[in-house]
Amino acid sequence: MTNAPTAPMFPPGRYGHRRAPRRARRWVPVALLVLVLLGTLALALRLYGRYGDPPYQASVAGTEQVTGSSATVTLTVRKRDSRPALCRLRARDSSGAEVGYAEVPVGQGTSVSVRYTLATTARPAVIDVLSCRVA
Repeated sequence: MTNAPTAPMFPPGRYGHRRAPRRARRWVPVALLVLVLLGTLALALRLYGRYGDPPYQASVAGTEQVTGSSATVTLTVRKRDSRPALCRLRARDSSGAEVGYAEVPVGQGTSVSVRYTLATTARPAVIDVLSCRVA
C-alpha cells in the first residue's frame, strides 16, 4: 500500500521557492469602513449646521391690495428666540424683474405676524422673503 502525498512533490530548485501563506490583514477593511463612516458623519453635521433648522423661518402668508405702485403683504416669521428681527422682502413682476425691495422690522416673540405695505415700481406678480436676521 502506498501513501498518497497531500501536496504535490516537485523536484528541488526547479520551480523556485514556495511562499508561506500570508495572513490576511482583517483590520484594513474595518479601518477603511470606520474612516468612511466618520467622514460621512462629519459631512452630515456640517451640512445640518449650515442648512438645517434655520434660526428664522419666514413666509408670505398673503397679499392684499396689489396695485401698480404697492402691495400689502402679511408676513409670518417663526424664530428660535424672542429678539426682534429684520426681514428682507423682494417683489418681482411677471417677467422676473425686481420691482420692489424693503427691509421689514419684525417685533419680539417666537411666532410673529406682520402686515407691511411694500412700495413697488410696477404691479408685482411674486413677493418673496429673501432672508431674516437679528435687528
